[in-house]
Amino acid sequence: MPVMPVATEDTSTGQAVQRGWSIAGCPDEPAPVAPDPLSSQVHRPSLAPLDPIALITSLAVLSALALLQLAPARAQADFRARVVSIGDGDTIRVRHGDKVETIRLACIDAPEMAQVPYGDQARRYLQTRLRLEQEVTIHLLNTDRYGRTVAVVIGDINLNLALVEDGQAFVYPKYLGQCDATEYLEAEYRARRHRFGVWQLPGGIERPWQFRHGRQQNHQQNRQQDHQHGRHQKDRQPSRPPNLPAGLI
Repeated sequence: MPVMPVATEDTSTGQAVQRGWSIAGCPDEPAPVAPDPLSSQVHRPSLAPLDPIALITSLAVLSALALLQLAPARAQADFRARVVSIGDGDTIRVRHGDKVETIRLACIDAPEMAQVPYGDQARRYLQTRLRLEQEVTIHLLNTDRYGRTVAVVIGDINLNLALVEDGQAFVYPKYLGQCDATEYLEAEYRARRHRFGVWQLPGGIERPWQFRHGRQQNHQQNRQQDHQHGRHQKDRQPSRPPNLPAGLI
């Protein structure tokens, strides 16, 4: 019985496909044929469409990781310290080992000492809450431009929050992002509603940051006026005639 190769036509491509040897006209399974490299009908795997939500999420994660790498690391962990002195309503000094540090209470702004009598009231309030040599926890946040450690001071309670709650300090909007904003704003609302401390006047006393800004402007204006007055005095001095000794004027 003759054995002959059999070729059939691929209906999808129109190309001839060589099949196996047939015996008595019964074809075997088709033999694999290498694709024609010149054929334009080359099979390419299809790409799944991009999910925009997944793409945005991935970019957000990468951006967050990049910011974390660029952000400065905190110099040290939170620590325990003993109170050395209390400067005003939002500044204290503490001893940590052999080091004495100035601590600026974060996220709040107490009245300046020149804002009589509220500045002194805030300091005395803090003195009643913090005894000298009392051990406190310093929850570090950062360092300000004056080199002071900005932190939350915790004794028996959160002192930063207590000052706001009892109307001895304002929430400091410019730096509130370092703390729990909702917690501090709610404490200020309660103090304002009950008219505690700085809220005894309608709307509260002048804000400390506004007071400092106004005092700085006045200082600059006074310096300019002194400078101009000095120039006028110099212009009014009589000049010495030429070639005459100074003693003859």
